[in-house]
Amino acid sequence: MTPLLAQPLTPEAFAPFGTVIAVPAGEGRAINGGNAQRFDLLGDLQLGADGGRPALALFRAQARRFPHTFTEMERHALGSQTFVPLGERRFVIVVARAGQAPVSAGELSAFVTDGHQGVVLAPGTWHHALLAVDAGDFVVIERAAQAVDCDVCQLQAPAVVAPREAL
Repeated sequence: MTPLLAQPLTPEAFAPFGTVIAVPAGEGRAINGGNAQRFDLLGDLQLGADGGRPALALFRAQARRFPHTFTEMERHALGSQTFVPLGERRFVIVVARAGQAPVSAGELSAFVTDGHQGVVLAPGTWHHALLAVDAGDFVVIERAAQAVDCDVCQLQAPAVVAPREAL
């Protein structure tokens, strides 16, 4: 089985699946009497569907071994899901376009962060659970509601993912 190689995460390549969170170029705007710069990254995380509300969580992730074999993907149809590392923590994100459940490895894309980037998965984007390259803490912002918004699908055959440097 040929591994799916995780490409470096760029805003352009990740656009069909969501938004990359990274320190923007430029100065931002001065706040707090000029003692801080503010950068507005995303105006709406799309968390309010069907009575949803924003929830902030901390995930403490163990480093995964790569190449990593997996058999399922998940999605949150009613809201986005955001992952931001605390400190320098790389992670791999395996995704497929929103819509019908992915059934084969050919429908998947994989990206590896540089340790400073986060991602906002668009509502409905299929993704694998957090695949930390570096163990540590991640802030997760997602939709909370009475009913859990998480669909899981099994792939037709196991898939394998690895960042290029792991092979």
